[in-house]
Amino acid sequence: MALAIGARVKQERQSRGWTLDQLAQSAGVSRRMVVNVEQGAANPSVGTLLRISDALGVGLPALVEPPRPKPVKVTRSGEGAALWSGESGGRGVLVAGTESPDVVELWDWTLGPGDHHVSEAHTSGTKELLQVQQGTVTVEVAAQSLTLDAGDAVTFPGDVAHSYANPGTERARFSLAVFEPGVGTGHRPEASND
Repeated sequence: MALAIGARVKQERQSRGWTLDQLAQSAGVSRRMVVNVEQGAANPSVGTLLRISDALGVGLPALVEPPRPKPVKVTRSGEGAALWSGESGGRGVLVAGTESPDVVELWDWTLGPGDHHVSEAHTSGTKELLQVQQGTVTVEVAAQSLTLDAGDAVTFPGDVAHSYANPGTERARFSLAVFEPGVGTGHRPEASND
């Protein structure tokens, strides 16, 4: 996966005639991180991949899956891009997504007992929709903490820091849809280097 993402980032960067430094500056990450991503030597965070995809003007799905000429894309069970893993066995899998500039991502998340994922603020105007399929999930958005059980759903702004956690003793699973408008327009908040 890391090699495929690296090749795609390099292809997109070179097609624009950008240097490594230009991409690093535009994405708000270090030059070393761009080099490591392109070489497949890094396991970048989702936040880093989002900053790079926005700087390139493509959605995150375009970085993690090869371009396909078909207008219909099917992702079979087990074929999604696992972009996060937790210490207790959780996984964040990107299973589908649309192209820029208005990107919609569909995620399948599992959180092991005690797993916790913190997400930095996304592009201004980003919205997230989450529905718990199994177990209990605590969602924190800004200063608000919400505990959701199986069947519960929540909509919240994704352009503020937020997190997902499993406070229970059993595995939790949820579906997450992320709408990120204007990907590639350069209006992502400043972020620190990973």
